[in-house]
Amino acid sequence: MLEKDKLLLGVLRNNARMEVKDLAAVLGSSEEDVSARMKHLEEAQVICGYHTVINYEESNDEQVTALIQVNAQPEREYGYDRIASHIYKFDEVETMYLIAGSSDLLCIVKGETMQQVAQFVASKVACIAGVTGTTTTFILKTYKNSGVILEKDEDGVENRLVVSQ
Repeated sequence: MLEKDKLLLGVLRNNARMEVKDLAAVLGSSEEDVSARMKHLEEAQVICGYHTVINYEESNDEQVTALIQVNAQPEREYGYDRIASHIYKFDEVETMYLIAGSSDLLCIVKGETMQQVAQFVASKVACIAGVTGTTTTFILKTYKNSGVILEKDEDGVENRLVVSQ
């Protein structure tokens, strides 16, 4: 990967809404060059989307987040990949990882209620061939998400990081 692309990704990681003209100024490039590099990185699936960090505790949109640890029996020639693909295709699964540790796979799942998430695990994940067990952990409060501090300190001062270029 080109050094210019690494710099572009670093700036976008902090502010995906930055306009191309501002990106060009920060990177010392032309707008055409930045647009072309962004298009190339999107087509190569290096840039896979532009996301917003939402503090759901401050919104009126109730949402439950759970970490689902999945134990699975790997398949010959596929390892964990086919089992993972059965799971990550569900809309409820926001993020999924192959991990090393006491479990094999880790899913971040969203739902409207704890019961809905529990039902999803019981009726869709646990019954997949090759899944040998699951452990569900519900997120009670989010202090920091994607590098953004969402919590006020005990003195009431917001500690959100200022994004600067």
